[in-house]
Parts: sequence; structure tokens; C-alpha cells
Amino acid sequence: MRRREFISLIGSFLASLPGPSRGQGPNKLARIAYLGATSPSTIDPRQIEQFRRGLVDNGLVEGRNIAIDYFWAEGRLDRLQTLADELAQHDLDVIITAGGQAVHALMAARVKTPIVFAIYGDPVGDGAVESLAHPGKNLTGLSMANSHLESKRLELLKEAYAPLKRVAVLHDPSASSSAAVVADVQSGALALGIETMIFEAADPARFDAIFAEAVDQGANGVAAMASAVLNFHHRHLCELAIQHRLPSIWEASGYVRDGGLLSYGPSFPDMYRQAAAYIARILKGTKASDLPIEQPVKFEFAVNLKTANALGLALPTALISRADEVIE
Repeated sequence: MRRREFISLIGSFLASLPGPSRGQGPNKLARIAYLGATSPSTIDPRQIEQFRRGLVDNGLVEGRNIAIDYFWAEGRLDRLQTLADELAQHDLDVIITAGGQAVHALMAARVKTPIVFAIYGDPVGDGAVESLAHPGKNLTGLSMANSHLESKRLELLKEAYAPLKRVAVLHDPSASSSAAVVADVQSGALALGIETMIFEAADPARFDAIFAEAVDQGANGVAAMASAVLNFHHRHLCELAIQHRLPSIWEASGYVRDGGLLSYGPSFPDMYRQAAAYIARILKGTKASDLPIEQPVKFEFAVNLKTANALGLALPTALISRADEVIE
């Protein structure tokens, strides 16, 4: 679809949305917009399932008292900003999204609607909110700030593959808190005696070349940082890791289901469920700025034994026993 046609389509659809429902009669549906940086086919379907379950748990039922419209950027930052700009023109009750790139797109669009982010690396360090306890502005949600996930992922990759010496780190400089995340992975690697090779991986057209270059420079493992672009193209990235015989670790279990060796991170489905409670409180009249940002309470570790066999790896039994999900 051409960009002009896309903008026209989205504009026409949003124009059909009714005005705000906060404070209106009991039969009015609250209008919720979901802004996704990727696509329905590339995210874990449990995320939306748990989000909807969380809404029901808080008395919010689609078609009865809420209506949700979903907008997907398909891994394109320009399209993400176009959607954010269009959403800014309409009086919605709440916008739910995930990731720093989507939040900053909405901020750049000067959206006045309350925004709940189900997932965000470090919204304070990223300049999106004032503090976790008092976010200010029209933002709140869940954050992984100070969780040192990158260091933990390297520890797990080293445990899975003891010869790990040089790890290629896929880094999207446009992603949330990228500088802090790079610092964390480098600090963790130093403690483990591992050398890091940081590759900017914001352009999917360069993915093949990046893997080839990494191998040429002696990389014998790969770790990817959180990024909407990387997530959207995760199947291809997992294929490249296997093709180049690189043990890999990723941010979410969806990667492992599609061929990644390991993943470790917060349970994104559970974070979406938690985010639903924020929406309920906002619809009851609480300001987003008055709702403290929470941390994830559940983490997931996944292992793909099929990929391990393809790479000729015998993973430690102790490592496998700690996994929340094992793909065989």
C-alpha cells in the first residue's frame, strides 16, 4: 500500500471514531487504541490474550463498556510516527502501547490522551517520565529499569556455551535507552571475560552482511538487544544465527519458538495483563501521571533443544532444568 493511501485509510478510520466517553452516560463505550510497533504475526499471541483477560478481570468487556482498535506499524518507524500523528487528532480515552519507540512517537505527536505502556526499558533514563513513583505528563505503565537483563542474558549464553569468547551484539541505536543498554552488556561481558562486538542493526537490509562480518571477525555467539525492528524481523535473525552456527540469546520466548537458542526476559504477556489494570483505573478517573510505574513480576527463560542439536551443542542439564519453556 502506498504511503498516501495508507494515511488516507487510517485517517478515514479514525475520523469514524466517536468523541471521548469519560464522564459520559453509562451506555457509552470507552474508546481504547492499541499502537503496536510490529505486527500481529510477529508478537507473542499471548500478549493480546493476557491483555484482554486483564481487562475482563477489571470489569472491562469489549462491546459492553469498551471498544479497542488496533494499529500496527509493521516494524517501520516512519509508519509508527504516521499512526501516532493520526491518533493525536482524535479524542480517545486511553492509548495502550509498548516500547520506547512507540512512546516517543506519541510524545512527538503531542498526544494528550492518557498513555499506558505495557513494556518499556527505562522510561526515566530515556526522558519519557520524571520518575517511576511520579511519572508526570500523561504516561504510566511498566518498566524493566535497573533489571540488568543484558548482563543476565550473557551469563546464560556463557553457561550454555562455555567456549563463548566473542559475542556479536545486535544493537538498534533508535531503540529505548540504547546507550545504557550497551553499557550494561559491555559491563557484563567484561565480568565474564567475553569480548563484545557491537553492530548497529537498525536496517534489515544489512542483517545478512552483519552476520557475515561478525563471523569473519571471530564472533562465536550472538546476543540481541530489545528493538521493535529486530522483533519484527526475528524469524530471519534466528535463521541467520543457525546458518552461521552461532549460539544465540534473545529478549523473548517468541524468538526461541522460531529457532533462537535461548531467551530470557520479563513475561511480556504478564506485563500486558498488568497494564490492563492501569487502563481500568484511568477510565475510573485516575490521572496517568498519578499512577506509579511498576516493574515486571514474572520472568521467563526458554531453551530450544532442536536448535541446540542443529548447532551440535549439548546444553548442561542444570541449565535445561531451570527453563520455563523447552522446545524439543
